[in-house]
Amino acid sequence: MGPPDKTAQQLSTSFVLAERDLAFLARPELRPIRLQLELLKPELVMREHGVISTVVVFGSARVPAPEDVTTHVTKAEAAAVAQPDDPRRQRQLRAARALVKHAKWYGEAQKFAALLSSACQVGHECNYVVITGGGPGIMEAANRGAHEVGAKSIGLNIVLPFEQRPNPYIHPGLCFNFHYFAMRKMHFLMRAKALAFFPGGFGTLDEMFEALTLIQTGKIPRVPCVLFCREFWDKLLDLEFLADEGLISPEDLDLIEFVETAEEGWARIQAFYGNGKHGHEAKS
Repeated sequence: MGPPDKTAQQLSTSFVLAERDLAFLARPELRPIRLQLELLKPELVMREHGVISTVVVFGSARVPAPEDVTTHVTKAEAAAVAQPDDPRRQRQLRAARALVKHAKWYGEAQKFAALLSSACQVGHECNYVVITGGGPGIMEAANRGAHEVGAKSIGLNIVLPFEQRPNPYIHPGLCFNFHYFAMRKMHFLMRAKALAFFPGGFGTLDEMFEALTLIQTGKIPRVPCVLFCREFWDKLLDLEFLADEGLISPEDLDLIEFVETAEEGWARIQAFYGNGKHGHEAKS
């Protein structure tokens, strides 16, 4: 038998440093470590950027910007004309036309983010930093509003089966990407001083009910929860019914406030903290 092959040793995956072995780090047994990394990385980076407190903006990724409404509807119309007997195309056309009325909320989200960012990111302080899911639609609008007044904003993107690209208005150093929804949800709420909910789908509803449950059960401090477009929410939800049925307490109805404009939303948040003092201390 000849001498040992030292080259084979060094080429073996066992010889790779654990911190550089991506295949090893991806093993199911390493999930606790990956969860910890997704908690720590955004936390440390936000600290480095001086982020003290945040305002979370939720809403549909499908809401078009006002300047894109015509193109959005035109594409759906063309598809419906090309396949007039396809019920899916016809439904998509109806949905595209319905989204036109929601385009106004893109503008309000943009204005809302600009208002609070210009008021609270003064000097080197990063208070009430806008934080979104990092995608298009309402999320893009909020990041865009902060960007347009020269303020930082945060995007918490997530790896999905279909590609999701960060919208271009997130501050480059505060654009994160998550594998685990659980860690992403934690970072939405860890520094939150207020939550704003615009019309949205499953994702928006998921975040809203989870936040309300955490507030209701005292797991997180109470913060303002403002819902834009009462007409939309009244049609979608009947919270009075839940209270009448005894499934929630009447006091739980006070956990949310309905608003129609960016100015009203920002005013409700200011009123919650009183005299313009916005509770800038970070949460533990």
